[in-house]
Amino acid sequence: MSAQPPANYPSIVQHQVMWNRLISVVEEQAQALVRTAFSTSVREAGDLSAGVYDQDGNMLAQAVTGTPGHVNAMADAVAHFIRRIGRENFAEGDIYITNDPWEGTGHLHDITIVTPSFYDEVFVGFFGCTAHIVDIGGRGFGADANSVYEEGLYIPIMKFADRGVVDKTLVRIIRGNVREPDQLVGDVYALATCNEIGHRRLIEMMQEFGLADLTGIADFILSNSRSATLERINALTPGTAHGEMRSDGYSHPVDLKVRLSIEKNRMVCDFEGTSGLDKKGINCPLVYTKAYACYALKCAVAPDIPNNAASLAPFEVMAPENTIVNALHPAPVALRHVIGHMVPDAVYAALDQLLPNMVPAEGAGCLCNFQVSLRPRTGAPAPLHARRAEVLTFNSGGSGARPTLDGMNATAFPSGVMTMPVEATEQVGPVIIWRKELRPDSGGAGRHRGGLGQYMEVGAQEGHEFDIQAMFDRVNHPANGRQGGDIGGSTTIGLDDGTVMRGKGKQFVPHGRRVMMAFPGGAGYGPVAERSRAEILRDLAGGYISPQAAAQAYGLDSDTIDDTLKRARNGEVF
Repeated sequence: MSAQPPANYPSIVQHQVMWNRLISVVEEQAQALVRTAFSTSVREAGDLSAGVYDQDGNMLAQAVTGTPGHVNAMADAVAHFIRRIGRENFAEGDIYITNDPWEGTGHLHDITIVTPSFYDEVFVGFFGCTAHIVDIGGRGFGADANSVYEEGLYIPIMKFADRGVVDKTLVRIIRGNVREPDQLVGDVYALATCNEIGHRRLIEMMQEFGLADLTGIADFILSNSRSATLERINALTPGTAHGEMRSDGYSHPVDLKVRLSIEKNRMVCDFEGTSGLDKKGINCPLVYTKAYACYALKCAVAPDIPNNAASLAPFEVMAPENTIVNALHPAPVALRHVIGHMVPDAVYAALDQLLPNMVPAEGAGCLCNFQVSLRPRTGAPAPLHARRAEVLTFNSGGSGARPTLDGMNATAFPSGVMTMPVEATEQVGPVIIWRKELRPDSGGAGRHRGGLGQYMEVGAQEGHEFDIQAMFDRVNHPANGRQGGDIGGSTTIGLDDGTVMRGKGKQFVPHGRRVMMAFPGGAGYGPVAERSRAEILRDLAGGYISPQAAAQAYGLDSDTIDDTLKRARNGEVF
C-alpha cells in the first residue's frame, strides 16, 4: 500500500496554481527590468531574461519576456554562482554579479545579477536576470577584437552588494572603464531591483499558500516537466541525421555541422566537424550554442512545455573544444550571437530529415544589429552642440517560410527580440534614421514565401561623424530554402556614394554621408509552382513582390500584373 501524503500537503490543483503564479512572478520581474532599464536594448528590444531558481540552482520558471539565448544560458549560470560564492557566504541583502562569457551568457556585454531569496531568515532559492548593456568599454561592441581581453571590462562572479551594502569600489571601477557610465550603472541597479521585485512577490505567494520553502513546488514542476518532455521525445521514431549550413563568418566562411540523434529519453546534438575558432570576435562559448540548439529542438518537439531545468535536460549538446561553437578562454566572443543565432538552422537541416514537414526554412538567422559611435566632426570645426554618444539598434531580417505558412516579415527568429522603434533610437544620440521599411522581393519564393527583410538608411545630425560597428551576415550566403523553396535575399551595406562596406567590423562614416543597408529575407518552403494564385496576387497588391518578381519567379503575365496593381490602387482588398 503506497504512502499517503500529509493531510495539509498541497493538491495537484494547488501545485498547478502555484506554478502559474511563479510564472507571473518572473514576468513581473522582467517587466520591472524593462520599465527601469537605461539601455534601449532592454527597454525597447527586450534583450533580457528573468527567472526563479530553487536552492540547488535549478531554474523553476522563466519570464515570457526575454530571449532564449539569455534564459537558456542563464539556466546554467546559477550553479556557477553557488560554486564561486559558496553557500556558507549567502546572506540576506546579498546581490551577486558577473559578465563572465563562460559562466554567464556568452559575452561581456551581458550582465547577470543573481540574488539569494530568504524567507523568515531561511534561504529558499534565487532570482536571476540578465540584460544586454550598450557599452562595456574595450574596443566597443563589435567583432574586431583578437581576444576577450580587448572586448571590455571583465567582472568575475562576485558580490555587488554584501548584506545590503553596495561595493562602491566595484562601481568606481565600472564607471572608470566604460563610455556610458551612468547608463551602465543604472542598468545594474535596474537588474538588482527587478530581482527584488521577484523576491517580494515570491514571499507573498509563500505566505498565501503557507509554504515554508520551495521544495514541494520545485519537485512538482521539475518532475512533471521532465516526464512531459520525455513523453514527447519517446513518441518520436529514433534515428540519426546530419545537417549543415554555411554563413559568412568574419574574413572567411564558417561551416556549422551537426549530427542529431533521437534516442530513448534524449535528443543529442553533436557539432563534430564544425569550423574551428575564428581570429575575430564571432566565436561562441558552448553555453550559448547549447542555449540555441536546445531552443530549436524544444520549439519543434515540446513547444508548449514550460522552459525550466528539467524540460531542458533531455536535450544534450556537445562540440569539440576550440571549435567556433565551443570557444574556450581567451577567444574573442563579443558577437557570439552571429554564430549562435545560426545554430537552429543547422539543427533544423538535420531535424527536417527525421521529422519532415515540421521545421521552417532558413531565415535571416542572426540579428541585423549595428552600433554607431558618434562624435563632433573632425574634418572641419564642429558646432557647439555636437556631442559624443553610443547608439545601439536591434533590427531583424525575415524569418524562413514555414511548412504551412509564409515566413514573418522583419521578425527575429530565433532570438525573439523586438525591433527598436526609430523614435527610441534617435532620442539617445545625434543619429538620424532616414529610412526604415520592408524590402520587397527579399522573401524567397516557394509554396510558402519567406519573410521580408528591411531597408535602413542611417546618418548623423549636422556636425557629426561616426564609426559604425556592422554585425551582419547573409551577405555572401543567403538563407536556403527547404523542400524546394528558393533562397532569401542577401544582405547589402554601403555608403550613399556607392562605396561598398563590409558586413562586419568598425568602419568610418564621414560627415554628411549615410549608410544604406538592406537586411536579408527568409527562404521559401516548397516548390514555387505550388503557391496559390490568390497568394501571389495578394503579395503583388501589397507590395511584397515587385511586378518583375511576379513575372519572373511566379510566371504572372503582364495583363494580370497590370490589372492587379490597378485594383490595388483603387483600394480593393486581396
